[in-house]
Amino acid sequence: MENAVRNGDAIREVLRNACAHSEIAILSTPYMRFETSFLRLEDDRFHCHANMTLEEARFGLRSPELKIRFPYGHHFYEGATRLLGLGRALGRQSLQLAIPDELSDGDARRAYRVERVGRVTVTFSTRKYQLLLGTLVNISTTGIRMVMARTLEVDELRVGEDIHVAFTLGGCIHVNAKVQVRYIKEKVFGAEFHPALAGGVLEQVARWAFQRQEEDTAFAMARAIAAQEAAVAEPGDGPGAPELVLVSASNELGERLVGLLADLLPPLRRVSPTIQSIRDLNPGRPTLVLFHLDSPAWESRKRLRMLAESMPAGLPFVVLGTGVETGLLFEICSEIKAAAAYLLPENPGSLFPRLLQGVCRKHFPG
Repeated sequence: MENAVRNGDAIREVLRNACAHSEIAILSTPYMRFETSFLRLEDDRFHCHANMTLEEARFGLRSPELKIRFPYGHHFYEGATRLLGLGRALGRQSLQLAIPDELSDGDARRAYRVERVGRVTVTFSTRKYQLLLGTLVNISTTGIRMVMARTLEVDELRVGEDIHVAFTLGGCIHVNAKVQVRYIKEKVFGAEFHPALAGGVLEQVARWAFQRQEEDTAFAMARAIAAQEAAVAEPGDGPGAPELVLVSASNELGERLVGLLADLLPPLRRVSPTIQSIRDLNPGRPTLVLFHLDSPAWESRKRLRMLAESMPAGLPFVVLGTGVETGLLFEICSEIKAAAAYLLPENPGSLFPRLLQGVCRKHFPG
């Protein structure tokens, strides 16, 4: 059953604890992911370390679907937030983020179980105070599973009895705790921490498990994308090869983007900013459209809205701005429900191609 925190005071207490321990956090949108850490809680917002470029903060995190994930005790919480701006906290550049209305833990289990633990030797004792060895199979903040180095004699270890275990995670997290045996099958047994982990050891194990969960999720997504790409039909067998379409009157911008995005995304072609050009798009072909907004003038904004309203259903589009203010760009992006917005600088970094790749992968997994 899902565990959720909806009480405002309780949410603030969770965030206060996370800030006090400089807890790790993941900020994610449907298209991008950033690792950061908590810094400070204020009345209506909290601060996280801005350990990314200004470009990434402004355009990678400006999404109505921005979420934050972090470990807390035995739970890994997730909540919707939004970027309020940049600031400083504890002498560091920070991201100012809105306090979530709800923190949820979607894992059905009591605590996330890490299966990818590496080679971890566990020392444990029987009730006769014999020191034995085993290998860790998996671990959560509530218990462990391990395989013993040898088969035990009858009644040498019993379900329900308490034993001591000692092992080291990641080369630096030392766990020396009492556990209660929950089941035994041949050389394998599972046990629950008894008493439950607490204090610094719980924080270290929870943070380690949270990082492994994030790595496993990213790895699973990468494998799924690779499998989908391998299964893509040869050109001409399906709806057509994917493409990027730039809707702009600027041929210079088109040539610039071809050089910037070459080998990273599907081929780009430029079309004129007319209703007919939009109507000519094939709704069955995987196409990402880039609308160019080159002026803050009312006529330019009106034309962009008309073009967006003419888009075939199901095709995502991104607003690419030049010569406009960031605030105006995001205002229009929100009005016309664009997947993302990006203000193209003179020397763009790697964020823009990554952002477009994220949009493509979400809408066209193959």
